[in-house]
Amino acid sequence: MAKFKVVVTDYVFPNIEPEKQILGDIAEVVDGSKLSDEQLKAEVADADGVLNCYRKFPRPFIEATKKCKGIVRYGIGVDTIDLKAASEKKIIVCNVPDYCTDEVSDQAMALILACCRKLHISDSLVKSGTWSLAPLKPMYRLKGRTLGLFGFGKIPRLVAEKARAFGFKVITTDPYITDEFAERFGAKKVDFDTLLRESDVISVHAPLTEETRGVFNAAAFAKMKKGAVLVNTARGPLVNEADLAKALEEGKLSAAGLDVLSSEPPAPDNPILKAPNVILAPHAAWYSEESLVDLQRKAAEEMKRILTGQKPNSQVNKF
Repeated sequence: MAKFKVVVTDYVFPNIEPEKQILGDIAEVVDGSKLSDEQLKAEVADADGVLNCYRKFPRPFIEATKKCKGIVRYGIGVDTIDLKAASEKKIIVCNVPDYCTDEVSDQAMALILACCRKLHISDSLVKSGTWSLAPLKPMYRLKGRTLGLFGFGKIPRLVAEKARAFGFKVITTDPYITDEFAERFGAKKVDFDTLLRESDVISVHAPLTEETRGVFNAAAFAKMKKGAVLVNTARGPLVNEADLAKALEEGKLSAAGLDVLSSEPPAPDNPILKAPNVILAPHAAWYSEESLVDLQRKAAEEMKRILTGQKPNSQVNKF
């Protein structure tokens, strides 16, 4: 008989067989994805562990648990989980910070290149019967342009490496790194205002916190270069989409590439859907067939470490 019980709140995978294979010798893995909120609260009451994807797992769910040892998020961000509530109950919260670094950095670069080379406009023009360079002007050489990275964790450090191959000068703002650390990866650390003022392209890579929520707003866009590009592969709520739509409509920014939105999927009246020169993706930056397998495996292995009393690799809360 399994010693532990692990509840999977939700998932975007074909199945949860990898979790069952990795945890099967020590735990029963329960699929809670079809349960209502009240049913899920009842299910996690006697759970020893929780695996969480996109479903919100706020304080009422955490307080419903009686013996939970750990919550592992399928992904990097942990904004779906009430960290304070978990810490109060001494529940370890972990993420999977290294499963899709290649994919997200590739997606960021793809959006940067597409926006700068105006591929979305070219595609639309040709398909509508217009064979002309004029609507694409002006367009500038990438070599020598400045890429600003908002955040300098694993993913933006890979973006910096890839961007330098195209000739970008890289600057970054991140309160948790030193000047020397940035220089080790070919970037210069600057303050936020300098990032806004000097960047031709800004790529957003910070977690969603109270400090970062809505940080890219009208005030920030007003400080950016006219014709600058904004790319976001982090979390949608870091960007005020109404302000971004206005900046695009007024020509303050020339383009935006967004893999994430404040509400997913977006409401039909979200102004960003009608804004000019926007490339949108359905929160797909993390995905490849390889990363999908890595995510499930690494999340289950982290849960196994927690349940068996080993030190987890990626605990994000402290108590």
